Amino acid sequence: MHHHNHYYGHSHILARYAGLDDRHPPRLRGYLQHGWNVADGYNPTHEFFDGAVRYVWSPRIAERGYALGRRNYTVVGAPWLYLQRLEPELGFLEDPETNRKPVEREGTLWFLFHGWEGGKIEGDHKRLIDEIRETEDGPVTFSLYYTEYDRPEIRNAYLDAGFEVISFGRRGFSYLGTDTEFLYKQLTAMRRHKRVAGNRLATAILYGAAAGCEIAVYGDPMMMEGEDPRFGGYARVQRLWPDLIGKDIDQRVAQQITREELGARYLLTPAEVRRTMFDGSNE
Repeated sequence: MHHHNHYYGHSHILARYAGLDDRHPPRLRGYLQHGWNVADGYNPTHEFFDGAVRYVWSPRIAERGYALGRRNYTVVGAPWLYLQRLEPELGFLEDPETNRKPVEREGTLWFLFHGWEGGKIEGDHKRLIDEIRETEDGPVTFSLYYTEYDRPEIRNAYLDAGFEVISFGRRGFSYLGTDTEFLYKQLTAMRRHKRVAGNRLATAILYGAAAGCEIAVYGDPMMMEGEDPRFGGYARVQRLWPDLIGKDIDQRVAQQITREELGARYLLTPAEVRRTMFDGSNE
């Protein structure tokens, strides 16, 4: 199984949904899309073995892949949506074990565009802070991926601005360091906020819409060193998804686009996940 399938605990979520061992999930037969992007869900340098199945979230994503000359797509829906089926109450209750009192959503969960192990982001954090203060009503919780959380100059800029700063952990790399609770923690946080915002349209924004939050995209989109331009970069995002960019967007349209991009209509049953995705786990 390619180590990308472990990112964010995706294979663990799917194994749990399928009734399999989610601590040590069986091998997936192909490559699972681990994030949303402007193309087919994979980075332009990702190498596939011949005949590999590409498990993607939606037909729209597969269509973008076909346009690039790629093949062998199987639509399965986003693991995020399977997690929501597994955890219908997570985050909505103060304490599901002892206290059934519902949580009242408040404030904004704000996601900074993040780098990765091979590239750092650069941008004007002070200007972004000023714009967030001018825009958001109520408390702001700032989410940093570990690549920025571990940079004191970035983390402290938002702490000093008075924001609560959190990190959901690491996606892992080469089967090591995967926080399998990453998306569980993210889902909990989103279900406790009214609004999810960020400075780029990215995976977390779509997840926020799927979790019932209002969404917004604004501010300095920042740059990442080594960012590959072959799929058109962020300019293509702005051109193709203008309805999802802005401080005050049509949330009904956002919900519709989110359902299409995450493949809400194409989720499999547990038996179908076992048959379609997990090697040696056929019924």
